[in-house]
Amino acid sequence: MREEFESTPKFGFGCMRLPLTDPEDQTSIDIEQFKQMVDTFIEAGGTYFDTAFVYHQGASETALKQALVERYPRDAYTVATKCLAWAAESEEEAKGNLAISLERLGLDYVDFYLLHNVGGTRTAKFDEYGMWEFAQEKKREGLIKHVGFSMHDGADALDELLTAHPEMEFVQLQVNYLDWDDPVVEAKRCMEVAERHGVPVIIMEPVRGGRLADLPERAARVLHDAAPDAGLASWAYRFCWHLQNVVTVLAGMSTLEQAKENAASFKADKPFTAEEQKALDEAIAALKSVPTVPCTNCRYCVKECPQNVKIPEILGLVNLELMVEDREFVKGLYSWQAAGGRASECIACGACEDMCPQSIDIIDQLARAAEHYE
Repeated sequence: MREEFESTPKFGFGCMRLPLTDPEDQTSIDIEQFKQMVDTFIEAGGTYFDTAFVYHQGASETALKQALVERYPRDAYTVATKCLAWAAESEEEAKGNLAISLERLGLDYVDFYLLHNVGGTRTAKFDEYGMWEFAQEKKREGLIKHVGFSMHDGADALDELLTAHPEMEFVQLQVNYLDWDDPVVEAKRCMEVAERHGVPVIIMEPVRGGRLADLPERAARVLHDAAPDAGLASWAYRFCWHLQNVVTVLAGMSTLEQAKENAASFKADKPFTAEEQKALDEAIAALKSVPTVPCTNCRYCVKECPQNVKIPEILGLVNLELMVEDREFVKGLYSWQAAGGRASECIACGACEDMCPQSIDIIDQLARAAEHYE
């Protein structure tokens, strides 16, 4: 891992789901509670804060200014923020995000700047707007210390991006024990690709959006029996904290209680014992014990689909619902992961099923997904 990142604590604060005073208003961040969460995090040894231009409709950055920047010396923390160029209507708008973020944050520079959610058709916008070159230019000017990107695509896409952009200093990836061997997310393979390129990883979604902190009984029981006093989330964080080539692991926290629980887990952290690893393996097996769609992400179906439906991604979400038993959570993921190729766009031509080595009833599964998530 790059030497300059080695001193970064593995406990990172994700500022995507901050506490609210009004649940219907994403900008109504509870600043006083957030301040207490920041204090708890820093007291535990954390330094890395992760936000983005769009989190809480921009209020995440301004809240971080109030809760962190105005209350701590600059050398007590590092801040990461992000630019979603693919969501910008023009190059000028995309490039203007950085100046706005710095103003909101009250900072002269940002420690980590990410080109956010690169991959698939979204990459074209970053290329078109010259965002790769722009970020390097702003780094030379001293407005950015380190440049990287985040992505949710698989290992082959990551390999292509890192080959095309060897100047990237880090990458942010979705990694957790449930997605480790998932054929669509490919967390393990992505980690291997990053290490092969010599690019360290910031881990996002270690608790899979909170689902691994609220497991179905068949899996939760196994972990509780192995460690009755340990919270379910701690198992997910410990899995990630001890992976190789990791800068930090983001914990998205919404309450002071979560901040305290995660801080205590971090301070008490130790690698899994053999008995604990066995229990985690059994819990994963329990999660995956339900019948699921046997998609291997070979992507033959995608090549033949005249509608460009995101078939493997959608089937992966169907499987996720079966495993975690939380349709509303999966519906939220579907809203953006299936954008540009939703299940309802299927015309039932059958080309995908003719090409599927697993003989999956893809048309029926897409109809099911459209009914559940759209």
